[in-house]
Amino acid sequence: MSRPNTAKLKKSATNNRKKPADSVVSVANIETGTATVAGKRFHFIGAGGVGMSGLAQLLIKNSGVVTGSDQTQTSVTDRLCEMGADIKIGHNADNLDPDTDAVVISAAIKEDNPELKLAREKRYKIYKYAQMLGQLCNCYEGIAVTGTHGKSTTSARLTYCLKQAGIDANFIIGADVIQLDASSGTGDSKYFIAEACEYDRSFLNIKPRIGCILNIEQDHLDYYKNEEDIVNAFADFAFGVKPDGVLIANGQDSNVATVISRLPADLRCETFGLDKKCNFYAANTQLNDGLYSFDVYHNDKWLGSTRISLPGSHNILNALAVVAMAINVGLDPDRVLALLPRFTGIDRRLMLKGRIGQITVIDDYAHHPTEIKASLAAIRQRYEPSRIWCVFQPHQYSRTRFLLDDFSESFKLADVTIIPQIYFVRDSQAARKKVNSQILVERMRAKGTDAIFIDGFGRICEYLKDNVTAGDLVVTMGAGDIWKVADEYIQWLRENS
Repeated sequence: MSRPNTAKLKKSATNNRKKPADSVVSVANIETGTATVAGKRFHFIGAGGVGMSGLAQLLIKNSGVVTGSDQTQTSVTDRLCEMGADIKIGHNADNLDPDTDAVVISAAIKEDNPELKLAREKRYKIYKYAQMLGQLCNCYEGIAVTGTHGKSTTSARLTYCLKQAGIDANFIIGADVIQLDASSGTGDSKYFIAEACEYDRSFLNIKPRIGCILNIEQDHLDYYKNEEDIVNAFADFAFGVKPDGVLIANGQDSNVATVISRLPADLRCETFGLDKKCNFYAANTQLNDGLYSFDVYHNDKWLGSTRISLPGSHNILNALAVVAMAINVGLDPDRVLALLPRFTGIDRRLMLKGRIGQITVIDDYAHHPTEIKASLAAIRQRYEPSRIWCVFQPHQYSRTRFLLDDFSESFKLADVTIIPQIYFVRDSQAARKKVNSQILVERMRAKGTDAIFIDGFGRICEYLKDNVTAGDLVVTMGAGDIWKVADEYIQWLRENS
């Protein structure tokens, strides 16, 4: 869908800042500049999560004492213990040290958790993950990347470029970054890069020096009332950018345009896009072997040429956002453009799992209609397969129901789409009764898509074994555990090639 140009929208001279829906809890023992948490005890319930473990590492680095628990022992919990944390396996009230200063809970922790119940009884200070992330990020020169799509890849690419350029940034990203060997990490610089999620308005806890909005679309409608409500939340995020900071924003997204139009006159904003009216824009775009190269301009000044190693035209926009943020950090444009091609991606984002017997297998995280279309287009450009077999696992009943019509149109570039049961994490029983995978398949077929419902990962693998032939490509797609199908199928290919 085409987007109107918004780069030259005049900013409102009136400060229309709204009070965020969820106020940030203040931490008395954290001061601007460096987290002075030495000797304070923080207990993490759900310590093994991607974000939670990253926060724990930062506190340990700043001489905080970290205890916690998780249901499962993993390499993440082991690493925290090696760093000095005391992480128990299993949730038990006895895990909570009486001298605890604050408790941090992941989004998955319910009110009946025994450690949380005791913490509330003892009136300990309790932080949601997003609140503690905001507190720590605000102690540094925060860089927060948000948007409906592309947050993880863009945050990771920026972190990689800064580190390669000698700026050892702290970072927390919602996916494993292979070239950084982690999804989070501590650094020696004043910068903190955070992937800022819009669900539950959690990103309003972050007050960054550099804020970035990649795009805004309908999503998380189990939380937000409608698209206007989502746009308002993103506007609140933009208002939270520090007065001497900068907002980096997509200059060709109509919803982002609404946010830009509301900005106070004293907040600097730089746009990016493919339109020459954007502050940062790409021109002379060329596609070579399924990957893009292009020239980059800033305010009509040519900065140089570059290319990206990730397929898809959407990655041009993500790369431009990285260029804009890196230059605003202070990196030389030549250095940034030279580093961009070296970034090879993150876990589960158009990830090549293997090529065996002339069959290509890819795994991708796409779980929103726009992401699905972009990923399938990128796959066609990059690999030019005879046929694409897309195994898509819908993520959450609420998202599937609210975006059913969009989903039904999203798989046109796949030759065959296989749909298993819906993966759910926070859906109510009522929501689960209103839609199912069979309804989605029927709607897709009505739109002309070759779709089939297959219940069970084992049955899906058997179907692939019987039908996929040399020259074909299989992509498992979704935010749940559909990657297991790719792993099982690859194992069979290796054993039978």
